[in-house]
Formats: sequence, C-alpha cells, structure tokens
Amino acid sequence: MLYSLQALRAFAAWVVVCHHFMQIFFDFHATGPVGQLLSDRGAVGVDIFFVISGLVIYLSTRDKDIVPSQFLLNRALRIIPAYWFYTVLMAVLLLAASRWMPHQVFDWQHLLLSLLFIPAENPGGYGLYPTLNVGWTLNFEMFFYLLFGLAFLVRQRHHLLLVTAALLLVSEVLGRLGVLSRFYNNDIIYEFLLGIGLGVLYRRGLIREGLWLPLAMLVAAGYALYHLDASLRLLHWGLPSALVVLAFISLEPYFRGNQLLKALGDCSYSVYLIHVLVLYAGWFVSERFALNPYLVFAFCVPSIGLMSWLSYQWLERGLYQRMKAWFAARSAQEPALALSRVKC
Repeated sequence: MLYSLQALRAFAAWVVVCHHFMQIFFDFHATGPVGQLLSDRGAVGVDIFFVISGLVIYLSTRDKDIVPSQFLLNRALRIIPAYWFYTVLMAVLLLAASRWMPHQVFDWQHLLLSLLFIPAENPGGYGLYPTLNVGWTLNFEMFFYLLFGLAFLVRQRHHLLLVTAALLLVSEVLGRLGVLSRFYNNDIIYEFLLGIGLGVLYRRGLIREGLWLPLAMLVAAGYALYHLDASLRLLHWGLPSALVVLAFISLEPYFRGNQLLKALGDCSYSVYLIHVLVLYAGWFVSERFALNPYLVFAFCVPSIGLMSWLSYQWLERGLYQRMKAWFAARSAQEPALALSRVKC
C-alpha cells in the first residue's frame, strides 16, 4: 500500500466536494480568488482519481494469475453496492423535492440506465449525467475495468497493448462513428493509461523518493492547472494530474504509516458518492432559512466525513467482504456438487 496515494485520494475527493459546493450554492459565480479557483479548477480532482485508478489497477494485478470473470466480479462488488445505494437515495430525493432543486428531474428509464452504467441524457437537459450526477465518472471507471478485465484473456506481456488499442478503438473510432455513445469520445479516458504508465515506472524502480524534486513537480503541476482550462483535458489537466501523482509517490516516506491518511483515503469513494446529497440538503436549509452558505458548508463537511466513514465501514468494506465470502462459498460448492453426481 502506498500511503501517499491514500492521502492524494482524500485530497482529490475533498477538492471535488468544494467544487460542487460552489456549483450548488453559487452556480459557480464565486467571489474571491479561492472560490473562483475551486469553481474553475476543482473538477481536476476527477482527473487525479483516474490517474490513480489506472496506477492501482495495474499494480494490483501485475504478475498475478487472474481470471477475467473474477477480476470483473471483484471490481463490481467494490463499486456497485455503494453506487446503487446512493443512486436510489438520490432518486428518492428527486421524487420528494425536485421542485426545489434547480435543473433536477426524475425519470424511471433514466434511473435504470444509470444503475446499469449506460450513459444517457439527463432528463434535466444538461448532458450525459446519471441520476446521481457524480456517477458519470463511474461510467468511465466501469468501462475501463471491462477492457482491462478482457485483457487477461491474452498473455500478460500483451495486456498494455491490448488495453491501449481498445481505448483508442472505443474513443476515436466507435465513439466518433456513433456505434457507442459519444460519451466515450472524450480524451479523459486516456488518463487511465497515464496511471498505468506510472505503474510501469514504479515497478521498474524508476520513481525515486525525495523531497525537493517532488515539491518542484507539484509547483509546476499547480502552475499548469491554474493557468490551463479543460478545453484539452488530457493535455491541460491529465498530464499535470499525472505529475501530481508522480510527486506524491516520490514523497511516500513522508506519508508512510500514517493511519489517519489511510482512513481518509479509504473513505474517499463514499465521500465522492455522498457529498452531493448532503450539499443539496444544506442548500435547501440555507435557502429556506436564509443562512450564510459558508456557515452551512461548515456543518456539511463534518457530516460528509462522518457519513462517509460509516458508509465505508458498513456499506463498502462490510458488504464487500460478506458478498465476496458468499461468492467464494458458492464457487466451492459447485465442484462438490459436480463430484457428487458422478456415478462410481
């Protein structure tokens, strides 16, 4: 485990939280340099997540004899239960209070497509976003997992070539021709490859630990992110995000063994899923009682933190372990049943 990546996952998740606070409470019309920075650049937390995802998936599967179906099952058990749970909560919220939520409309068909990770136009009319809006990133994640899982059908030395070719085929050919949703014709999908590239460098021992060079890389990446918009997302935000991840890996000695950072990183997925629900509730309270948005946000932050910790312990970790054990027991029973049917 790289504690530096746990810290970075937590940082990226909370940057996205601040970004959506500016969206929900101020419609991105922020006052002050910090608010404007979070409005304009806070979405880069997603790019950092994608790079980390490619890196972690590569490192966790390299040099292992993995069956594609088992890899996909493990990923599904890790991602789907929490996402479905909070998507249903969002659907309930829309059914109960959509008239008070700007640009939010509920539709049963769209909900089903959202649960199946199929990109579809949001009934609110603002793009290819699922019922739980932040789930658009999971559509990319699940598609990447599918392609990466299929790569286990060939020899391991061909994995990276196959995954790269598949991403190019999907985004540059099938997406452009309309065979698949235009959603996948987005260069953000290549940020997974940047993470895989960092994984290759890490395994070969080419990422050296240090202090001043990683800090210089962070300054350079921050400068680029501050001055570049997302018009060329892979170049403007993807590459600087990869540089941030690279710098954090190099700073691993300064994070190693920090259990608080590990816990924050563990909760980052739940933070990502929960925060929009909490922020919408906070926005409604702020509007209803004319409260200061920043005061409300000060209450939202610990609420998101506590709920995400409970979510990780009970919904993510607990349910994942129980379901994995159940599937393992089922797999163990099947050979025994087959043997019992053999006639002696």
